[in-house]
Formats: sequence, C-alpha cells, structure tokens
Amino acid sequence: MTVSERRPGPYLVVGLGNPGPKYAATRHNIGQMVLDHIADAAGGRFAAAKRAQAVVLEGRLGAPGAGERVILAKTTTYMNVSGGPVKALAAYYGIDPEQVVVVHDEVDIPFDAVRLKRGGGEGGHNGLRDISKALGTKDYLRVRVGVGRPPGGRDTADHVLAPFTSTERRTLELLISDAADAVEAVVLEGLTAAQQRFHSREDR
Repeated sequence: MTVSERRPGPYLVVGLGNPGPKYAATRHNIGQMVLDHIADAAGGRFAAAKRAQAVVLEGRLGAPGAGERVILAKTTTYMNVSGGPVKALAAYYGIDPEQVVVVHDEVDIPFDAVRLKRGGGEGGHNGLRDISKALGTKDYLRVRVGVGRPPGGRDTADHVLAPFTSTERRTLELLISDAADAVEAVVLEGLTAAQQRFHSREDR
C-alpha cells in the first residue's frame, strides 16, 4: 500500500506537549493547542484515558452523521516520554501505527506553515523519537506545525520552551486553525491530497 492511499479509521490523533500551566502557551505545546481547537469546534471535552497517561475525546471528523471516527489524545507526561501513552492508547483502541497522527512543533519549518508526512526522521524532536521507539516504527503520520528556528543562535530547547512572541501571536490562531484543517484533511482525504493542499500554499 502506498502512502497516497487513504486508510479507513479509526485514527488516533495525538497532540504533543508538556503538562502544566508553565508550558501551556509555549511553542512546544502547539500540538495540544491544535487538539484543543478541534475539540472546541466539535463541542467536546477531554476526559482521563483508561490505561494511559493522557486525556482523550472520542468523536468524528467530517460531515455530521458520517465522517471518520477519531480518538483525540493529549499526553499528560512530559514530551520526551510521549511514547508510552501513545503505544498504550493505540493498543487499547486497536489502532495500527499507520493510523496514528502526531501533531507537533517543528523548528525546521518556518512559523506560520504546516507540513505533512509519514515516517522519516525525528529531526532531534525527543517526543517523536520516543514515540518511534515505543511503536517500533517511524511509519506514522505527522502534522508538523512550524515554529521556526531560534533567532541569533539562541538555544533550540530554550526557543521551543518559550511562549510565542507578540508578533507571532497575531497570526497564531490562524496557524492553529490551519493545522486543525490539515488533521482533518489527512484523515478524510489521505496524505497525498492533504499535502497538495497545504504544501502548495505560498501565502495565506
């Protein structure tokens, strides 16, 4: 099966981040911000997961009464140990790694851009590295939300653990909305179609 083929659900959509108010507004938590946006649009609320350190919301993406079943999940562990909860949730819901979608921050993509892929390297992202190790494969989908490289040689860890700048906050909601749309597109339309939509954007 090629990556261009759409796979039937259910899908496990995971938003990465760190727990607690200290990290809630930081770049590293944008994956969880995206899932909050999807949940708010659906009128749902997250609840503690069974057998996993996460909160979950079960629902559907797409047209009312149709669409695709999804389990939205936000890990409640620190970023670098995200793999255990993801593996536990996938096992509990009977979801193969190919139907796991991880939404995360990406420093190698400029702020205000969204990119999609399946598999490949983790680019130094400790959360992805731990998920790949726990699942025993890198062959899961990623919605990569650009937060850009740190300016002036600033340490990358400091950059992702810092809040967005006032300039970035002016378009942050639009970026989060775009990433939420990308999640829906990759689930409902397949990876190739979603890439064609989001990778071809030169501007907004």
